[in-house]
Amino acid sequence: MPQTSPILELQRQRMLLEIEYYTEKEAFRRQTEMIGLRRKVKRGDAWFPLRVGKSYYNSLNQLAVEIHRTADEEIEHNFEYGKPVCFFKAVSPLSSPKQEGKAVSLSYFSFTGTVSYVEDDRMVVTVPDGTRLADLQFSDGQLGIQLFFDETSYRLMFDALERAINARGNRQAYLRDLFYTPSQQPETSHLPPVSLPWLNPTQERAVNEVLRAKDIAIVHGPPGTGKTTTLVEAIFETLHRESQVLVCAQSNMAVDWISERLVDRGVSVLRIGNPTRVNDKMLSFTYERRFEAHPDYPQLWSIRKAIRELRTQRKRGSDSWHQKMERLKSRATELEIRINAELFSEARVIACTLTGAANRLLERQKFHTLFIDEAAQALEAACWIAIRKASRVVFAGDHCQLPPTVKSIAALKAGLGKTLMERIVENHPQAVTLLEVQYRMNEEIMRFSSDWFYGGRVKSAPQIKYRGILDYDIPIEWKDESGKGDEETGERSKEEFVGESFGRINKREAEQTLEELQRYFTKICKTRILEEQIDVGVISPYRAQVQYLRQLIKKQEFFKPYRKLITVNTVDGFQGQERDVIVISLVRSNDEGQIGFLRDLRRMNVAITRARMKLIILGDQETLTRHPFYRKLWEYVEGLKEECPQV
Repeated sequence: MPQTSPILELQRQRMLLEIEYYTEKEAFRRQTEMIGLRRKVKRGDAWFPLRVGKSYYNSLNQLAVEIHRTADEEIEHNFEYGKPVCFFKAVSPLSSPKQEGKAVSLSYFSFTGTVSYVEDDRMVVTVPDGTRLADLQFSDGQLGIQLFFDETSYRLMFDALERAINARGNRQAYLRDLFYTPSQQPETSHLPPVSLPWLNPTQERAVNEVLRAKDIAIVHGPPGTGKTTTLVEAIFETLHRESQVLVCAQSNMAVDWISERLVDRGVSVLRIGNPTRVNDKMLSFTYERRFEAHPDYPQLWSIRKAIRELRTQRKRGSDSWHQKMERLKSRATELEIRINAELFSEARVIACTLTGAANRLLERQKFHTLFIDEAAQALEAACWIAIRKASRVVFAGDHCQLPPTVKSIAALKAGLGKTLMERIVENHPQAVTLLEVQYRMNEEIMRFSSDWFYGGRVKSAPQIKYRGILDYDIPIEWKDESGKGDEETGERSKEEFVGESFGRINKREAEQTLEELQRYFTKICKTRILEEQIDVGVISPYRAQVQYLRQLIKKQEFFKPYRKLITVNTVDGFQGQERDVIVISLVRSNDEGQIGFLRDLRRMNVAITRARMKLIILGDQETLTRHPFYRKLWEYVEGLKEECPQV
């Protein structure tokens, strides 16, 4: 039976991406037209009201405007670098938008902007040249901003798939056929192994496999196994053999993290795009900051200013005006090319997101090696944007943790969520190196994840195997408080639905979650928590539950001294993070045994592997254990109790 053609598979990917595109576009239309303003703000998709700050031309010659959020500062927002946004004005049908409880309609401005960077409650947005900023500045406190549908990312992904489909007789065509064809073997070179005694044996093997690979290599890093450390070493060693490499990731945060680690290692990094954490260290290796610091930049800025001024003095049909304008533009272009050439020649690593690899600055750049971090969270189409710039690809990630975000259920079921990394793991297992020693979790917290997801191959480093906070403590507990009911009402803990795509909430379980945390804090004692800075993560898969837990913590006097040590977030918000203590509120509690997207076990793998020393799970055992994963987890935790009867 003939195997499926790589081109047919990619055409199928394109079809599924189209389904996702129209699903997301329709969801955005519905949200814009039907979802109320307060709801958008609570979801983190809008800021309202705003204060408009200064406006200026940035180093890329884009018109930028600074805006400040003036309300709801505690709500986590979804704005980040590169996302498209639109401004709106709140208009009440009764011409009094400030009246409480009245319906508010939104009037949208005709232009869209792009987030340049965000820092807490301050955001810089680039807008089209010629935008009337006065319209924004005189909006009488009724101005807002919301995320806009990201047409650009989809356009780039469709274009990348089209190029991969049409590639013939070149390196991209070779990689495409290799990725999809199990019988086609990836090539390797016979290099003597490099000794890296500061790494463990599997990390050292992973670096050497990267160096030997001529086509592809995969570094599979389960939680706490030092994937980033290994990847940084692999990049560092590759730079002994190559002058420059491209490093990409799905998210800006992942690009920042690996860029920072490389800079600490003494590598010259040029970061295309602005970082999510805006501090001097991060900004120092961004393209914009380096561009502004170049000795020729003041001269370029003066020429650009002269061009803008000359445009306002335009004389129709004047030959001298046209000649002067052409001269200035030619000089500006010449300076820009020279500055860019110097910046790129000095950098050993070019770092950006996968979609950022399509930036005009990288238009003619080619690289021998592309490193993709977070590869198991990236849609295949996004990977192809960067792959076309490289001869070989190194993937790093863990396909047993968070998958890519896919909003269309139909596209997800048909396979859009299957990543290129997963595909290569299946087709070419010989290209994969699993990191097998973890440095984060107590052995008993780690063991269940290792057995279920990694065939029991992940082990704990000896120095952290028995780490804990209290003597004779059970490192992992499951508290099933659902049957007890509220002391005053006697009602069972039950989930509630709080609106489309906002999720579910279980108020009684949220209260029990904080009661458990308070009980555990009391056992440890306040002085020790504060002196040792014992940090805590409170996780729930549902955003509504997260917001409710945050409100409860703010209200409770007991937690006041510990607020800086407690982070409350969704599972996705904790990806790549760890805490001494993790408390998970699973929310679902119903008579039908429905658990919704808790069936996505990769998400649960992330949640249960964030804890270094103590993991407390709160969930309705009766509802959850109808699923084999949660039944097995419950039995595992109960088994630990039996091993420690004295606790």
